[in-house]
Amino acid sequence: MNSAFGFRPGAAAGAVLLVAPMLIAAFCPALVERLSRWVPHPFDSSSSNGWESTLPRIARLAAPALLCLPYAMVAGSFGIFRWSWFALYAVLPLATTILLERARESDPGSRGNWRDFVVLLALGLAVDLRWFEPAWPRGLAALGKMLLLDAGIFGFLVVRRLDQVGFDLRLTWQDLRHGLGEYLLYAVIALPLGLWLGFLHLHAILPSPWRAIGAFVFTFVFIAIPEELFFRGWLQNLLERRLGRIGALLVTAAIFGLSHWNKRAIHFNWRYVLMAAIAGIFYGRAWLAQRRVGASALTHASVDTTWSLWLR
Repeated sequence: MNSAFGFRPGAAAGAVLLVAPMLIAAFCPALVERLSRWVPHPFDSSSSNGWESTLPRIARLAAPALLCLPYAMVAGSFGIFRWSWFALYAVLPLATTILLERARESDPGSRGNWRDFVVLLALGLAVDLRWFEPAWPRGLAALGKMLLLDAGIFGFLVVRRLDQVGFDLRLTWQDLRHGLGEYLLYAVIALPLGLWLGFLHLHAILPSPWRAIGAFVFTFVFIAIPEELFFRGWLQNLLERRLGRIGALLVTAAIFGLSHWNKRAIHFNWRYVLMAAIAGIFYGRAWLAQRRVGASALTHASVDTTWSLWLR
């Protein structure tokens, strides 16, 4: 991240406001369930009773539009605030919420509605093609990804009420067993294959423990959690209802691989796509074991940290 970040209180406050919704949803799932009752379900009369129904519908649905405020705080601190980006970050979360409300009304069984996939496509392309990175200071583009993740969390967990997502980061021994177990299985395949393809390169440098820990924590929070929630908790989860477990696992892994086509290359990076697609199978297996994003995020962060420190 930008070295001047710590000396800009507005940017620091904006970053906290962007990270907080993800952490609250991950560590307080009961609160998410309570918030979901703010949006009455058309087939659940009990959800519209009580104090939750006193909040006007427009206020419930428009709440994610407030995500434009952290953008203003961060961008304003660096002197790059633009009203066009401010408007985008107000409208996009609102549109996401409205689409997912309509998806819930049309598909109360949560088998996957076309609106679900439109939202996933829009959020995924925005991140993969880096459409919104110019809005953020150099080194802080990860905050833009976090803003879109917050919009998705509110939309899918609070409004859509998508079940079996497993977004609970109160890690258990089972998370460690499945997450690190899949990491080791992937390493057995990926290391020789990656070296043979010329994608991996061994480095004899031993990083300091603090650097290794810092790299893992950053990767876990800003890369593994957002991507695993998106690809496994939402996409694979929805696809499984139509394609079955194996079909959804393979299709999601393929899409995950293709999302890396432009990483570290000007043209189509087929080696990266192949390695990422294989990794996606093991990330998906870790999530499927108990349907917990924490397990697959551990696998993902372990793979990425190992690669960045010793094999890139």
